[in-house]
Amino acid sequence: MIRPKDMTKKERRQIPRQLMTERHPKQRNKYFDEVTLGYSLKEAQLEAARCIQCKDPQCIVGCPVSIDIPGFLEMIIDHKLEDAIGKVWESTALPAVCGRVCPQEIQCEAVCVVGKKAGREPVGIGNLEMFIADWARSNGVKNKVEIAPKTGRKVAVVGSGPAGVTVAGDLAIKGHDVTVFEAFHKAGGVLLYGIPEFRLSKDIVDYEIEGLRELGVKIECNSVIGRTYDIDELLDEYGYDAVFIGVGAGLPNFLNIPGEDLTGVFSANEYLTRANLMKAFDFPHYDTPIIPGKKVAILGAGNVAMDAARTALRLGAKSVKIIYRRSREEMPSRHIEIHHAEEEGVEFELLTSPLEFIGSSEGRLAGISCERMELGEPDEGGRRRPVPIKDSQFFIDCDLAIIAIGTKANPLLTNVTEGLELNEWGNIKADPKTGKTTKDRVWAGGDITLGQATVILAMGMGRDAANSIDEYLKSLGKKGKNEKN
Repeated sequence: MIRPKDMTKKERRQIPRQLMTERHPKQRNKYFDEVTLGYSLKEAQLEAARCIQCKDPQCIVGCPVSIDIPGFLEMIIDHKLEDAIGKVWESTALPAVCGRVCPQEIQCEAVCVVGKKAGREPVGIGNLEMFIADWARSNGVKNKVEIAPKTGRKVAVVGSGPAGVTVAGDLAIKGHDVTVFEAFHKAGGVLLYGIPEFRLSKDIVDYEIEGLRELGVKIECNSVIGRTYDIDELLDEYGYDAVFIGVGAGLPNFLNIPGEDLTGVFSANEYLTRANLMKAFDFPHYDTPIIPGKKVAILGAGNVAMDAARTALRLGAKSVKIIYRRSREEMPSRHIEIHHAEEEGVEFELLTSPLEFIGSSEGRLAGISCERMELGEPDEGGRRRPVPIKDSQFFIDCDLAIIAIGTKANPLLTNVTEGLELNEWGNIKADPKTGKTTKDRVWAGGDITLGQATVILAMGMGRDAANSIDEYLKSLGKKGKNEKN
């Protein structure tokens, strides 16, 4: 057999995309073990060999953090695995996370030249990023990045999600003293409380956060900025030269229909936080209260809705239905998440809109009154607007309903911070290229500026903000002996 490194471009094009091994749906839907088992070295080398090493690699342009994708793929082929992970680490602090949860199909893989040929699929860039990150973790390989000499400058990072982690790591490498303030009892942000174990093992998140600490970043948990401290206190009393706000968009949206206050109606935020961060699934080791539900309805059809639906199955539900008012083509979730949900037994009630949550005499959820919809003219976003069908009401029997229709900015911090300008949705206004806000010495990025977005977009914003903060701190020079700490 010809070795991948010795193949011609034509031979490389003939290699079929290597599928990763997955746990069987009827087994995995009862447990929280990770669904995807990853590549073997041979599979990874074959998949990497599908890259034809374009002269103008658009995959790098399509990556929000500009990973040298052809570079690290060729290193995998050459069995230079430590060099490969080093190349990835040059651009991202979270490769094991990004390989699992980022929508490569609309970013780097969407512009892959190999995938533009008829009948060909793009190179599995996300799968290979996951492979090399997992190899590094399994073999104890650490990021050997060189840390610049200490500048004496202090930066506070509010929130330990993807944007905050990126800012903290980048600025620590540049020699600044960085402290991350996290509201929860563990660092990781949405990676911990929002994404279930079967998609992203919490051991992986913990490992990536530990890498931050190894760079010298300090992490203070149980610190609610806006309550424990406010932004002005961090700047004026505690001596921070700059603050980055990356608190996400953690306030759930609701349907505002009758019955939302019934026992058995959850927001996806609360449901997934109880299950993920507070480990309600691991009873009796963790005694976190949660209503498991036997007949479960999920309102919404994004990634969070799929996570909630698949979590409900694993908590013992006999029936789980996704209720969505548009058709399958408009579902915002990644196709792979819809596919996994269907494999595991989740049902779909499409072109269906909820009208009212119906309760029992004890005030518990008994079902949802719904109506059928049809698609009309496109709305301002270009999607066809759902229109009710006359006299189409029907009833869905359920004892647990989870509302997963997106989130918005939590005003807890912004309400007590003067000088921060907000947009009409309550998100912080920030320069899209630098993250600079309207408040002096304050930057922001991630979902608190974008609304609900992706991990990798938040990381890209974090990188831009870190570069801007670094330029500002350099303009101040090194901190002198008589300067206030």
